[in-house]
Amino acid sequence: MLFGLQHVIVMYTGCVAVPLVFGAAMGLDQRTIGILVNADLLVAGVITIIQALGIKKILGARLPVVAGASFTAVTPMILIGEQYGLSAVYGAMIAAGVFGVLVAVPFSRLLRFFPPVVRGAAVTMIGLSLIGKAVSMIFDDGPADGQQLALAGGIILVILALMRYGRGFLSQAAVLIALVAGTLAAMALQLTDFSAVGDAAWFGLPQPFLFGAPTFPIAGIISMCIVMLVIFTETTAYLLSIGETIGKPPTQGQLSRGLAADGVSAVLAGLFTSFPDTVFAQNVGLVRMTGITSRNVVAIAGGILIALGLVPKMGELVASLPGVVIGAVSLVMFATVAGVGISTLAKVDFGDLSNFLITSIALGIGMIPVVAPQVYADFPAEVRIIFGGAISSTVIVAFTLNLVFNHVRRPQKKAKIPA
Repeated sequence: MLFGLQHVIVMYTGCVAVPLVFGAAMGLDQRTIGILVNADLLVAGVITIIQALGIKKILGARLPVVAGASFTAVTPMILIGEQYGLSAVYGAMIAAGVFGVLVAVPFSRLLRFFPPVVRGAAVTMIGLSLIGKAVSMIFDDGPADGQQLALAGGIILVILALMRYGRGFLSQAAVLIALVAGTLAAMALQLTDFSAVGDAAWFGLPQPFLFGAPTFPIAGIISMCIVMLVIFTETTAYLLSIGETIGKPPTQGQLSRGLAADGVSAVLAGLFTSFPDTVFAQNVGLVRMTGITSRNVVAIAGGILIALGLVPKMGELVASLPGVVIGAVSLVMFATVAGVGISTLAKVDFGDLSNFLITSIALGIGMIPVVAPQVYADFPAEVRIIFGGAISSTVIVAFTLNLVFNHVRRPQKKAKIPA
Protein backbone atom coordinates (compact mmCIF):
# COMPACT_ATOMS: atom_id res chain seq x y z
CA MET A 1 0.00 0.00 0.00
CA LEU A 2 2.80 2.40 0.91
CA PHE A 3 4.78 1.58 -2.22
CA GLY A 4 1.63 2.06 -4.32
CA LEU A 5 1.01 5.43 -2.65
CA GLN A 6 4.59 6.40 -3.47
CA HIS A 7 3.90 5.76 -7.16
CA VAL A 8 0.84 8.01 -6.97
CA ILE A 9 2.81 10.78 -5.27
CA VAL A 10 5.50 10.63 -7.95
CA MET A 11 3.08 10.88 -10.89
CA TYR A 12 0.22 12.88 -9.39
CA THR A 13 1.32 16.40 -10.27
CA GLY A 14 2.19 15.44 -13.84
CA CYS A 15 -1.15 13.75 -14.28
CA VAL A 16 -3.35 16.61 -13.01
CA ALA A 17 -1.26 19.29 -14.74
CA VAL A 18 -2.73 18.20 -18.10
CA PRO A 19 -6.38 19.11 -17.31
CA LEU A 20 -5.22 22.29 -15.55
CA VAL A 21 -3.23 23.47 -18.58
CA PHE A 22 -5.96 22.46 -21.03
CA GLY A 23 -8.73 23.99 -18.93
CA ALA A 24 -6.89 27.29 -18.54
CA ALA A 25 -6.13 27.48 -22.28
CA MET A 26 -9.79 26.84 -23.17
CA GLY A 27 -11.09 29.35 -20.62
CA LEU A 28 -13.06 26.75 -18.64
CA ASP A 29 -14.46 27.66 -15.23
CA GLN A 30 -13.05 26.22 -12.02
CA ARG A 31 -15.87 23.71 -11.52
CA THR A 32 -15.46 22.27 -15.01
CA ILE A 33 -11.70 21.96 -14.59
CA GLY A 34 -12.32 20.10 -11.35
CA ILE A 35 -14.51 17.62 -13.25
CA LEU A 36 -11.71 17.14 -15.79
CA VAL A 37 -9.24 16.43 -12.98
CA ASN A 38 -11.50 13.75 -11.49
CA ALA A 39 -12.09 12.10 -14.86
CA ASP A 40 -8.37 12.25 -15.57
CA LEU A 41 -7.49 10.41 -12.34
CA LEU A 42 -10.24 7.83 -12.81
CA VAL A 43 -9.17 6.87 -16.36
CA ALA A 44 -5.49 6.84 -15.33
CA GLY A 45 -6.32 4.46 -12.50
CA VAL A 46 -8.29 2.09 -14.73
CA ILE A 47 -5.54 1.97 -17.39
CA THR A 48 -2.81 1.53 -14.76
CA ILE A 49 -4.57 -1.56 -13.41
CA ILE A 50 -5.04 -2.90 -16.94
CA GLN A 51 -1.34 -2.34 -17.76
CA ALA A 52 -0.24 -4.01 -14.52
CA LEU A 53 -2.56 -7.01 -14.34
CA GLY A 54 -3.75 -7.31 -17.95
CA ILE A 55 -7.02 -8.64 -19.34
CA LYS A 56 -6.05 -12.14 -20.46
CA LYS A 57 -4.15 -11.83 -23.76
CA ILE A 58 -6.25 -8.93 -24.98
CA LEU A 59 -5.14 -5.78 -23.16
CA GLY A 60 -2.31 -4.67 -20.91
CA ALA A 61 1.44 -5.19 -20.94
CA ARG A 62 1.41 -6.97 -17.54
CA LEU A 63 4.41 -4.89 -16.43
CA PRO A 64 4.96 -2.64 -13.37
CA VAL A 65 4.14 0.64 -15.14
CA VAL A 66 1.86 3.54 -14.20
CA ALA A 67 -0.30 5.27 -16.82
CA GLY A 68 -1.25 8.94 -16.78
CA ALA A 69 -2.43 11.76 -19.02
CA SER A 70 -0.02 12.55 -21.85
CA PHE A 71 1.06 16.14 -22.55
CA THR A 72 1.38 15.16 -26.21
CA ALA A 73 -2.35 15.65 -26.74
CA VAL A 74 -2.68 19.07 -25.09
CA THR A 75 -1.76 21.40 -27.96
CA PRO A 76 -3.73 19.52 -30.67
CA MET A 77 -6.74 19.39 -28.32
CA ILE A 78 -6.56 23.15 -27.83
CA LEU A 79 -6.36 23.76 -31.59
CA ILE A 80 -9.31 21.45 -32.27
CA GLY A 81 -11.33 23.06 -29.48
CA GLU A 82 -10.68 26.57 -30.77
CA GLN A 83 -11.72 25.62 -34.31
CA TYR A 84 -14.57 23.14 -33.82
CA GLY A 85 -15.56 23.28 -30.16
CA LEU A 86 -15.05 20.97 -27.21
CA SER A 87 -17.45 18.31 -28.48
CA ALA A 88 -15.12 17.87 -31.48
CA VAL A 89 -12.11 17.47 -29.17
CA TYR A 90 -13.60 14.41 -27.55
CA GLY A 91 -15.12 13.04 -30.74
CA ALA A 92 -11.68 13.14 -32.38
CA MET A 93 -10.24 11.50 -29.28
CA ILE A 94 -12.69 8.59 -29.44
CA ALA A 95 -11.89 8.07 -33.13
CA ALA A 96 -8.15 8.20 -32.42
CA GLY A 97 -8.59 5.69 -29.60
CA VAL A 98 -10.33 3.23 -31.92
CA PHE A 99 -7.55 3.84 -34.46
CA GLY A 100 -4.98 3.13 -31.73
CA VAL A 101 -6.57 -0.19 -30.79
CA LEU A 102 -6.65 -1.24 -34.46
CA VAL A 103 -3.03 -0.34 -35.22
CA ALA A 104 -1.47 -1.49 -31.92
CA VAL A 105 -0.36 -4.87 -33.32
CA PRO A 106 1.05 -3.59 -36.64
CA PHE A 107 2.73 -0.65 -34.86
CA SER A 108 4.53 -3.04 -32.51
CA ARG A 109 6.05 -4.63 -35.63
CA LEU A 110 7.21 -1.32 -37.11
CA LEU A 111 9.61 -0.08 -34.46
CA ARG A 112 12.35 0.29 -37.05
CA PHE A 113 10.44 3.22 -38.55
CA PHE A 114 10.52 5.03 -35.20
CA PRO A 115 14.21 5.01 -34.24
CA PRO A 116 15.63 7.32 -31.53
CA VAL A 117 16.05 10.15 -34.04
CA VAL A 118 12.26 10.26 -34.62
CA ARG A 119 11.24 9.56 -31.02
CA GLY A 120 13.78 11.99 -29.61
CA ALA A 121 12.71 14.84 -31.89
CA ALA A 122 9.04 14.24 -31.01
CA VAL A 123 9.51 14.12 -27.24
CA THR A 124 11.85 17.14 -27.28
CA MET A 125 9.23 19.17 -29.12
CA ILE A 126 6.52 18.06 -26.68
CA GLY A 127 8.46 19.72 -23.86
CA LEU A 128 9.53 22.84 -25.76
CA SER A 129 6.09 23.57 -27.20
CA LEU A 130 4.39 23.45 -23.79
CA ILE A 131 6.76 25.80 -21.95
CA GLY A 132 4.82 28.81 -23.23
CA LYS A 133 1.64 27.41 -21.62
CA ALA A 134 3.41 27.21 -18.25
CA VAL A 135 4.65 30.81 -18.50
CA SER A 136 1.13 31.97 -19.39
CA MET A 137 -0.21 30.30 -16.25
CA ILE A 138 2.45 31.92 -14.06
CA PHE A 139 1.58 35.44 -15.20
CA ASP A 140 -2.13 34.92 -16.00
CA ASP A 141 -1.47 35.79 -19.67
CA GLY A 142 -0.41 39.28 -18.59
CA PRO A 143 2.85 41.19 -18.10
CA ALA A 144 5.44 39.96 -15.62
CA ASP A 145 4.58 40.72 -12.01
CA GLY A 146 7.32 40.84 -9.37
CA GLN A 147 5.30 38.93 -6.78
CA GLN A 148 4.38 36.14 -9.20
CA LEU A 149 7.93 35.98 -10.53
CA ALA A 150 9.40 35.67 -7.03
CA LEU A 151 6.93 32.96 -6.03
CA ALA A 152 7.49 30.96 -9.24
CA GLY A 153 11.27 31.28 -8.86
CA GLY A 154 11.06 30.07 -5.27
CA ILE A 155 9.02 27.02 -6.25
CA ILE A 156 11.50 26.10 -8.97
CA LEU A 157 14.41 26.49 -6.53
CA VAL A 158 12.68 24.18 -4.03
CA ILE A 159 12.24 21.51 -6.71
CA LEU A 160 15.87 21.81 -7.83
CA ALA A 161 17.21 21.70 -4.26
CA LEU A 162 15.17 18.63 -3.30
CA MET A 163 15.95 16.76 -6.49
CA ARG A 164 19.65 17.58 -6.30
CA TYR A 165 20.30 17.18 -2.57
CA GLY A 166 17.27 15.25 -1.27
CA ARG A 167 17.39 11.53 -0.65
CA GLY A 168 14.74 8.87 -1.18
CA PHE A 169 11.23 10.19 -0.62
CA LEU A 170 12.30 13.85 -0.53
CA SER A 171 13.84 13.59 -3.97
CA GLN A 172 11.03 11.58 -5.54
CA ALA A 173 8.30 13.81 -4.04
CA ALA A 174 10.12 17.07 -4.83
CA VAL A 175 7.42 18.32 -7.19
CA LEU A 176 4.59 17.53 -4.76
CA ILE A 177 6.45 19.15 -1.82
CA ALA A 178 7.11 22.27 -3.89
CA LEU A 179 3.46 22.33 -4.94
CA VAL A 180 2.29 22.30 -1.31
CA ALA A 181 4.91 24.83 -0.21
CA GLY A 182 4.05 27.11 -3.13
CA THR A 183 0.35 26.92 -2.35
CA LEU A 184 0.97 27.84 1.31
CA ALA A 185 3.09 30.80 0.17
CA ALA A 186 0.34 31.84 -2.27
CA MET A 187 -2.20 31.69 0.57
CA ALA A 188 0.00 34.02 2.63
CA LEU A 189 0.11 36.39 -0.36
CA GLN A 190 -3.69 36.12 -0.76
CA LEU A 191 -3.45 34.59 -4.22
CA THR A 192 -5.76 31.63 -3.53
CA ASP A 193 -9.50 31.03 -3.49
CA PHE A 194 -10.70 27.67 -2.16
CA SER A 195 -14.30 28.75 -1.50
CA ALA A 196 -15.69 26.35 -4.13
CA VAL A 197 -14.15 23.28 -2.48
CA GLY A 198 -16.68 23.28 0.33
CA ASP A 199 -19.59 23.06 -2.11
CA ALA A 200 -18.19 20.04 -3.96
CA ALA A 201 -19.52 16.56 -3.17
CA TRP A 202 -17.49 13.88 -1.43
CA PHE A 203 -18.45 11.22 -3.95
CA GLY A 204 -19.45 11.36 -7.60
CA LEU A 205 -18.90 9.80 -11.00
CA PRO A 206 -17.57 11.82 -13.95
CA GLN A 207 -20.35 12.89 -16.29
CA PRO A 208 -20.18 11.23 -19.73
CA PHE A 209 -20.18 13.61 -22.71
CA LEU A 210 -19.87 16.66 -20.49
CA PHE A 211 -19.68 19.00 -23.50
CA GLY A 212 -22.48 17.37 -25.48
CA ALA A 213 -22.67 14.69 -28.13
CA PRO A 214 -19.26 14.22 -29.78
CA THR A 215 -18.61 15.47 -33.30
CA PHE A 216 -15.98 14.10 -35.66
CA PRO A 217 -14.18 16.66 -37.86
CA ILE A 218 -11.77 14.96 -40.26
CA ALA A 219 -8.86 17.33 -39.54
CA GLY A 220 -9.29 16.82 -35.80
CA ILE A 221 -9.35 13.05 -36.19
CA ILE A 222 -6.19 13.05 -38.32
CA SER A 223 -4.41 15.27 -35.81
CA MET A 224 -5.39 13.10 -32.84
CA CYS A 225 -4.40 9.93 -34.72
CA ILE A 226 -0.93 11.44 -35.19
CA VAL A 227 -0.93 12.20 -31.46
CA MET A 228 -1.81 8.56 -30.79
CA LEU A 229 1.21 7.41 -32.81
CA VAL A 230 3.45 9.77 -30.81
CA ILE A 231 1.99 8.37 -27.58
CA PHE A 232 2.72 4.88 -28.90
CA THR A 233 6.38 5.80 -29.42
CA GLU A 234 6.55 7.15 -25.85
CA THR A 235 4.93 4.08 -24.34
CA THR A 236 7.08 1.70 -26.40
CA ALA A 237 10.26 3.41 -25.22
CA TYR A 238 9.20 3.18 -21.58
CA LEU A 239 8.02 -0.44 -21.84
CA LEU A 240 11.42 -1.38 -23.29
CA SER A 241 13.09 0.56 -20.47
CA ILE A 242 11.11 -1.20 -17.73
CA GLY A 243 11.94 -4.52 -19.42
CA GLU A 244 15.62 -3.72 -19.06
CA THR A 245 15.08 -2.85 -15.39
CA ILE A 246 13.38 -6.13 -14.50
CA GLY A 247 15.76 -8.12 -16.71
CA LYS A 248 13.04 -9.46 -18.99
CA PRO A 249 12.53 -7.61 -22.30
CA PRO A 250 8.83 -7.35 -23.23
CA THR A 251 7.62 -9.60 -26.01
CA GLN A 252 5.97 -8.23 -29.12
CA GLY A 253 2.65 -9.42 -27.68
CA GLN A 254 3.23 -7.43 -24.49
CA LEU A 255 4.12 -4.34 -26.51
CA SER A 256 1.01 -4.58 -28.69
CA ARG A 257 -1.28 -5.18 -25.69
CA GLY A 258 0.31 -2.25 -23.84
CA LEU A 259 -0.23 0.01 -26.85
CA ALA A 260 -3.82 -1.20 -27.22
CA ALA A 261 -4.41 -0.12 -23.61
CA ASP A 262 -3.32 3.39 -24.63
CA GLY A 263 -5.94 3.28 -27.38
CA VAL A 264 -8.59 2.18 -24.88
CA SER A 265 -7.57 5.08 -22.63
CA ALA A 266 -8.38 7.53 -25.44
CA VAL A 267 -11.81 5.94 -25.98
CA LEU A 268 -12.57 6.13 -22.25
CA ALA A 269 -11.21 9.69 -22.16
CA GLY A 270 -13.53 10.69 -25.00
CA LEU A 271 -16.51 9.23 -23.14
CA PHE A 272 -15.70 10.69 -19.71
CA THR A 273 -14.02 13.96 -20.76
CA SER A 274 -10.49 13.01 -19.84
CA PHE A 275 -7.17 12.68 -21.72
CA PRO A 276 -5.27 9.89 -23.52
CA ASP A 277 -2.80 8.08 -21.28
CA THR A 278 0.78 6.98 -21.72
CA VAL A 279 3.31 5.22 -19.47
CA PHE A 280 4.86 7.75 -17.07
CA ALA A 281 8.64 8.02 -17.28
CA GLN A 282 9.03 9.12 -13.65
CA ASN A 283 7.40 5.91 -12.43
CA VAL A 284 9.69 3.82 -14.63
CA GLY A 285 12.55 5.66 -12.93
CA LEU A 286 11.05 4.93 -9.51
CA VAL A 287 10.98 1.19 -10.23
CA ARG A 288 14.62 1.37 -11.31
CA MET A 289 15.63 3.32 -8.19
CA THR A 290 13.77 1.21 -5.60
CA GLY A 291 14.09 -2.19 -7.26
CA ILE A 292 10.44 -2.91 -6.38
CA THR A 293 9.10 -4.59 -9.52
CA SER A 294 5.86 -6.10 -8.21
CA ARG A 295 2.90 -5.57 -10.52
CA ASN A 296 0.61 -5.75 -7.49
CA VAL A 297 2.18 -2.56 -6.11
CA VAL A 298 1.36 -0.73 -9.34
CA ALA A 299 -2.17 -2.16 -9.36
CA ILE A 300 -2.68 -0.73 -5.87
CA ALA A 301 -1.50 2.64 -7.21
CA GLY A 302 -4.19 2.35 -9.89
CA GLY A 303 -6.79 1.65 -7.20
CA ILE A 304 -5.73 4.76 -5.28
CA LEU A 305 -6.07 6.85 -8.46
CA ILE A 306 -9.59 5.51 -9.05
CA ALA A 307 -10.54 6.36 -5.46
CA LEU A 308 -9.22 9.91 -5.89
CA GLY A 309 -11.11 10.24 -9.17
CA LEU A 310 -14.38 9.47 -7.40
CA VAL A 311 -13.96 12.36 -4.92
CA PRO A 312 -15.13 15.64 -6.54
CA LYS A 313 -13.73 17.61 -3.61
CA MET A 314 -10.26 16.47 -4.62
CA GLY A 315 -10.78 17.64 -8.20
CA GLU A 316 -12.11 20.99 -7.00
CA LEU A 317 -9.15 21.39 -4.63
CA VAL A 318 -6.65 20.80 -7.42
CA ALA A 319 -8.57 23.11 -9.78
CA SER A 320 -8.44 25.85 -7.12
CA LEU A 321 -4.64 25.86 -6.94
CA PRO A 322 -3.26 29.25 -8.07
CA GLY A 323 -2.04 29.46 -11.65
CA VAL A 324 1.37 30.76 -10.61
CA VAL A 325 2.02 27.60 -8.57
CA ILE A 326 0.81 25.16 -11.24
CA GLY A 327 2.65 27.16 -13.90
CA ALA A 328 5.96 27.04 -12.03
CA VAL A 329 5.67 23.30 -11.42
CA SER A 330 4.60 22.72 -15.02
CA LEU A 331 7.56 24.73 -16.30
CA VAL A 332 9.95 22.33 -14.58
CA MET A 333 8.03 19.30 -15.81
CA PHE A 334 7.82 20.49 -19.41
CA ALA A 335 11.53 21.30 -19.39
CA THR A 336 12.16 17.81 -18.01
CA VAL A 337 10.13 16.27 -20.82
CA ALA A 338 12.31 18.17 -23.30
CA GLY A 339 15.35 16.83 -21.43
CA VAL A 340 14.08 13.25 -21.84
CA GLY A 341 13.85 13.89 -25.58
CA ILE A 342 17.37 15.29 -25.66
CA SER A 343 18.67 12.22 -23.81
CA THR A 344 17.04 10.05 -26.47
CA LEU A 345 18.68 12.13 -29.20
CA ALA A 346 22.01 11.62 -27.43
CA LYS A 347 21.84 7.99 -28.58
CA VAL A 348 21.70 9.09 -32.22
CA ASP A 349 24.78 9.00 -34.45
CA PHE A 350 24.93 12.62 -35.58
CA GLY A 351 28.05 11.89 -37.56
CA ASP A 352 25.55 10.53 -40.08
CA LEU A 353 24.33 13.51 -42.12
CA SER A 354 20.89 11.93 -42.54
CA ASN A 355 20.24 11.89 -38.78
CA PHE A 356 21.60 15.42 -38.47
CA LEU A 357 19.20 16.70 -41.14
CA ILE A 358 16.20 14.76 -39.80
CA THR A 359 16.56 16.25 -36.32
CA SER A 360 17.42 19.78 -37.44
CA ILE A 361 14.64 20.15 -40.01
CA ALA A 362 11.99 18.42 -37.88
CA LEU A 363 12.67 20.65 -34.86
CA GLY A 364 12.97 23.74 -37.06
CA ILE A 365 9.61 23.21 -38.74
CA GLY A 366 8.07 22.13 -35.45
CA MET A 367 9.07 25.43 -33.85
CA ILE A 368 7.24 27.51 -36.50
CA PRO A 369 3.82 27.41 -34.77
CA VAL A 370 5.54 28.17 -31.45
CA VAL A 371 7.51 31.26 -32.48
CA ALA A 372 5.29 32.47 -35.35
CA PRO A 373 1.74 31.04 -34.97
CA GLN A 374 0.39 33.62 -37.42
CA VAL A 375 2.09 31.77 -40.28
CA TYR A 376 -0.78 29.27 -40.42
CA ALA A 377 -3.54 31.76 -39.60
CA ASP A 378 -4.92 32.00 -43.16
CA PHE A 379 -4.64 28.31 -43.98
CA PRO A 380 -7.74 26.07 -44.01
CA ALA A 381 -8.71 24.67 -40.62
CA GLU A 382 -7.64 21.18 -41.65
CA VAL A 383 -4.09 22.31 -42.46
CA ARG A 384 -3.88 24.53 -39.37
CA ILE A 385 -4.85 21.77 -36.95
CA ILE A 386 -2.47 19.18 -38.44
CA PHE A 387 0.55 21.37 -39.21
CA GLY A 388 -0.19 24.26 -36.85
CA GLY A 389 0.64 22.04 -33.89
CA ALA A 390 4.32 21.86 -33.03
CA ILE A 391 4.19 18.20 -32.01
CA SER A 392 2.24 16.84 -34.97
CA SER A 393 4.32 18.79 -37.50
CA THR A 394 7.57 17.59 -35.89
CA VAL A 395 6.47 13.96 -35.99
CA ILE A 396 5.29 14.17 -39.59
CA VAL A 397 8.55 15.74 -40.78
CA ALA A 398 10.82 13.45 -38.72
CA PHE A 399 8.97 10.29 -39.77
CA THR A 400 8.90 11.30 -43.45
CA LEU A 401 12.56 12.29 -43.62
CA ASN A 402 13.63 9.13 -41.79
CA LEU A 403 11.59 7.08 -44.25
CA VAL A 404 13.15 8.83 -47.26
CA PHE A 405 16.76 8.96 -46.01
CA ASN A 406 17.03 5.60 -44.26
CA HIS A 407 14.46 3.29 -45.84
CA VAL A 408 13.16 4.31 -49.26
CA ARG A 409 16.49 5.15 -50.83
CA ARG A 410 19.40 3.86 -48.82
CA PRO A 411 22.66 5.33 -50.21
CA GLN A 412 25.57 3.02 -50.90
CA LYS A 413 27.73 5.02 -48.53
CA LYS A 414 26.42 7.05 -45.65
CA ALA A 415 27.11 10.76 -45.97
CA LYS A 416 29.11 12.08 -43.03
CA ILE A 417 29.26 15.57 -41.56
CA PRO A 418 32.70 17.06 -42.28
CA ALA A 419 34.88 17.19 -39.19
